[in-house]
Amino acid sequence: MLDVTVIEDPEAAAVSLDPVRAGLLAELAAGPASAAMLAGRIGLPRQKVNYHLKALERHGLVELAGERRKGNVTERLMRATAASYVISPLALASVQPDPDRFRDQLSARWLLALGARLVRDVGSLITGATKARKRLATFALDGEVRFASAADRAAFVEELAAGVSALIRKYDAPGAEGGRDHRIVVAVHPTLKPTDAEGPRPVSAPEPNP
Repeated sequence: MLDVTVIEDPEAAAVSLDPVRAGLLAELAAGPASAAMLAGRIGLPRQKVNYHLKALERHGLVELAGERRKGNVTERLMRATAASYVISPLALASVQPDPDRFRDQLSARWLLALGARLVRDVGSLITGATKARKRLATFALDGEVRFASAADRAAFVEELAAGVSALIRKYDAPGAEGGRDHRIVVAVHPTLKPTDAEGPRPVSAPEPNP
């Protein structure tokens, strides 16, 4: 079972968003189970559960883990193909975010568009690497910092931008034969608090864009 997989197909995305099927995915991510076992857990007839499982299996969201005999019946034990799923913007290709449409480093919506592109591109790279049976070279850095003031945050962003830009200038080799382009995304945003049921609250009054 993969830790996370990206859903690119619109029909697979629609299947995964059905509440009953999403519940079945959650159950099967915890371990293999038969339709009869799942029926008892979620309170639906076995035939209904089988119908939903077949839909999930057709789109590669669940797979056969094994079979077992129970009386005169052979039960299929199914499992989720991943512990968690992310829906790629490719599932809504005609309306997917395009970060190149506008560029505003202080815009939260532009940050969201960048994040969507990251999900789309890395998902496609994972799919290609899996088919080719090759490893995918990636790197991610995740951290958290508390700024004492908005001025400190602005200074941090300025130094971060200068540092990353200097590294790009140092290592960028556009004419290198056999080289490969890599995209760099660096983001800074307020931490989402678990108690923020209605979404994150701004830590200070919004500052005007320069």
